[in-house]
Amino acid sequence: MTQPRGVHRVPRPGPSPSHAGTPADDLVRSDPEPAEHGPVDRALADPELAACADEVLLASRALLGVVAESLSSVLEQVTLPQFRALVLLAGLGPTRIGALAQRLGVHQSTFTRTTDRMVEAGIVRRVENPHNRREVLVEATPAGLAHVREVTERRRRELARILVRLDAGERHAVREGLEAFTRAAGEPAAETLSVLGA
Repeated sequence: MTQPRGVHRVPRPGPSPSHAGTPADDLVRSDPEPAEHGPVDRALADPELAACADEVLLASRALLGVVAESLSSVLEQVTLPQFRALVLLAGLGPTRIGALAQRLGVHQSTFTRTTDRMVEAGIVRRVENPHNRREVLVEATPAGLAHVREVTERRRRELARILVRLDAGERHAVREGLEAFTRAAGEPAAETLSVLGA
């Protein structure tokens, strides 16, 4: 029987009593066929769209620089994982440790230790759930929220420092372009933004 291109047969020691081998079990793909070009690949074949994507990529690097700069002073006082948690708490309010850990993509036991350190630092506190007295929630303290406000304000001022270099017409064009881009991209999930402390 002719084998499919890109597939070669590998000798196997034989099926175990609990698992009878099938022909598919004996096939190992060595050079899979390239995936069908999707709509994004076809769109990038348009030189105008590809050039636009490259310009947005450059702009995103500049914006990431603003994000990094805005975090520099705060990260001398808290760690990035702690700040990510503060950003989520600023938006969510009092939240269960398990729910926060899930949003941050870490194990609950790991985040419990992080929470202990944040409580000691005075940037979060544990509070009783008013709807379930057996459940404990975590909320940001005024000191913790101040870190989030500081970063947000530093970010806003840095963006203003950049925008002031443009004339009124250029600023209008930037604003219209970003409004259109935001509509197309949609609002990212809070846990996605928290990766960058946003």
